[in-house]
Amino acid sequence: MISAQNFDFRELNRRIKTAKETVYYIDDCFGQRFIGSGMSGKHLTIKGTPGNALGAYLDGGTIEVHGNAQDAVGDTMNDGKIIIHGNAGDALGYAMRGGCIFVKGNAGYRTGIHMKEYREKKPVIVIGGKAGSFLGEYLAGGLIVVLGIDSKDVPVWYFTGTGMHGGKIFIRTDKELTSLPEQVSAEIAGKDELQEILPYISEFSGYFNMDAQKLMKDRFYILRPNARNPYKQLYTAN
Repeated sequence: MISAQNFDFRELNRRIKTAKETVYYIDDCFGQRFIGSGMSGKHLTIKGTPGNALGAYLDGGTIEVHGNAQDAVGDTMNDGKIIIHGNAGDALGYAMRGGCIFVKGNAGYRTGIHMKEYREKKPVIVIGGKAGSFLGEYLAGGLIVVLGIDSKDVPVWYFTGTGMHGGKIFIRTDKELTSLPEQVSAEIAGKDELQEILPYISEFSGYFNMDAQKLMKDRFYILRPNARNPYKQLYTAN
């Protein structure tokens, strides 16, 4: 374990990239950016608060944060896992292409914006608490799950799924979803549909000591692109 207290982000990242160890521990992290950027094949454990772009372009391995994380976690992430035992900032999983992100607490605005999938690559984001506005904006593929644990209200804010044209969003809530954009269709998820997210809820619950079966008994909405009302700005006019 090393203390990051006296290192700027350049030196800290240099040490991570040149380390021979496949398991690496960082203590006293305080806002250093780009930690684990482009990393593969290592397990990185961080205590503190990493700065923007944690795990950007991550291509494998695992990053686990015992604390909160700032904006742009998993930016253009291609593979691997990011596990956050706290909250995450804005633009979580921006343009994410593969791998999984698990957040115990809340996430900020524009989670999963421009997420996409291709063949076997299917990105997944699971948020334990709430998500801010523009969740899944321009979503093109993958899965986003918002569990709303301990939330008394709908656990997503405004403009969920704006411009959505692929992928799925699952929202656990006993409240009615309102103010969804016209590009989104929403219905209560059935048993077969919930089977798709069960492995990820089970993995989430294992990381954060929760009861997956109890979570899965509650009502989930599933949001999909509305094929009858596509986002017209994606297409050129005739």
